[in-house]
Amino acid sequence: MKYFKFLIVGIVFGIVLVKSEAVSWYRIYEMFKFESFHMYGIIGTAIGTGILLLLLSKQFKVKNIEGSIINVPSKEKGLTRYILGGTLFGLGWALSGACPGPMYILVGTGVFSMLIVILAAILGTYVYGVLKDKLPH
Repeated sequence: MKYFKFLIVGIVFGIVLVKSEAVSWYRIYEMFKFESFHMYGIIGTAIGTGILLLLLSKQFKVKNIEGSIINVPSKEKGLTRYILGGTLFGLGWALSGACPGPMYILVGTGVFSMLIVILAAILGTYVYGVLKDKLPH
């Protein structure tokens, strides 16, 4: 019952993503072909909102659910890892037609073929966990 509010927020977020067509394979396809501004507008709005909320949380010393002040650690230097990671993420997104959050939403809307993508994502996460100590970080 403690986490019920998070379930409600997740359901509302899923509805917003479906209604805004952010989980639409066609919209994602349009974005990767640079044919439409729709998805870039959604992503840009999300980035802007995130920046604004982060700045406000710093100024007003907002606390997380555990009662400690929200603190975002500084990023390590090394642009290569972010470029490589972003490229892999983008390729997965382009091939599957969904990024991690919408994969579950698409299953909820009846796109059961997305279960294959979810299983592949879980397998990829497991393989990374096994190999992460051997990878250059």
